[in-house]
Amino acid sequence: MMPSHEYEIQVLKKGFPEAEICVYEYTDEKRSEFLDKISDATALLTAFIKIDKDVLDHARNLQVISINATGYDNVDLVEATKHSVGVCPVGEYCTDDVAEHTIALMLALNKNLKSYTYDIEKNNQWKYDTPQAPVRIGNQTLGIFGLGKIGKRVAKLAQGLGMTVIATDPLVTKETAAQLGIQMVEPGDIFEGADVISNHMNLGSSNIEYFTEKEFNKMKRTPIFLNLGRGLSINEQDLADALDRKLVRAAGLDVLKDETAKLKNHILANRDNVIITPHAAFYSSQSMTEMQRISCENIVHFLSGNKEKVFKLVNEV
Repeated sequence: MMPSHEYEIQVLKKGFPEAEICVYEYTDEKRSEFLDKISDATALLTAFIKIDKDVLDHARNLQVISINATGYDNVDLVEATKHSVGVCPVGEYCTDDVAEHTIALMLALNKNLKSYTYDIEKNNQWKYDTPQAPVRIGNQTLGIFGLGKIGKRVAKLAQGLGMTVIATDPLVTKETAAQLGIQMVEPGDIFEGADVISNHMNLGSSNIEYFTEKEFNKMKRTPIFLNLGRGLSINEQDLADALDRKLVRAAGLDVLKDETAKLKNHILANRDNVIITPHAAFYSSQSMTEMQRISCENIVHFLSGNKEKVFKLVNEV
C-alpha cells in the first residue's frame, strides 16, 4: 500500500532497536513461501492477507497480528485466539477522509458532474439541461446505514449543507442520535423516505448482499445510492438493474465485490450516473501517516506488555 516502508520501520525500531524487520511482497501464488517466511516471526503487519488456521499453525512464534486497516475480516479470530495471537486493527485513522469522500460523491452525482463531463468530452455537446435538473441538497434527506464514527461524521457534514438526516443502526439509541440531530428509523423508512442513501455498515454475516432487488424496489424517491462500507454488502447485478429501471438515479461506489476486477466490462462501469473510485476514500497524506504510526505502535505496545495502550485489540489473549 505504501511506496516506502521507511516510516514504519522507524516506528518499530524506536520501540525495538534490535528487531529484525522483513518487508515481504505477498501474492497468493507465493503462499507457501510466505508460510516459510513467517515461521519464526513474532509479529505480522499486514492489511489484506488472509490469516487462517494454516497460517497460524506455521507461525509458531507469532504473538500479534497488526492490521493497517480498520477491517479485520480476513483474520480468523477464533483460530487467532486459540493460538494466543492478538489481533490489532488500527480502529480509526481516516474518519474525516471517508466522510469527505462520501459527501464529494454525493455532491458530484447530485450536480450531474459525470454526465456533463461525458457530454463535453465524449459527445462534444454543451448543454446544461441534458440530465434531469437536480434538487438542492439542502432540500433533501440523507439516510445512513451504520451510524458509527464515519456515519456520524457524514451526518454532521450533511447537516452543515442543510440536509435532514435519518439513520438506522441497532447499536445506536434514539437518545444518542437525537443529541446529534439525527432521527433513528427502521431500514424501510430509509428506503421509502431518503433522497440519498449511504452505506457505512461494518460487514458481517447478517449484511452480506444486504442491498438486493428487494430493497431497491422499496426506494420511493429514486435516491442516489452510495457505498463506502464493503463491496459484499451489495448485489451488484441488482444495483445495475435498479439503475436501468430508474429505481436509483445514481450511484457512488468506493468499494466493489471484486476489487481486482477488470472494470472495462464491469456491469456498473461506463455509466454517466455512476462514479467508482478504487477503495480510495481513506486516502490522504494525514491518514497514511496515522495508519502507519498506529499499526506499528500497536505491535510495540503489545509486545512490550502494554496491551492497555494498544489502539484496538479485538480478541482476548
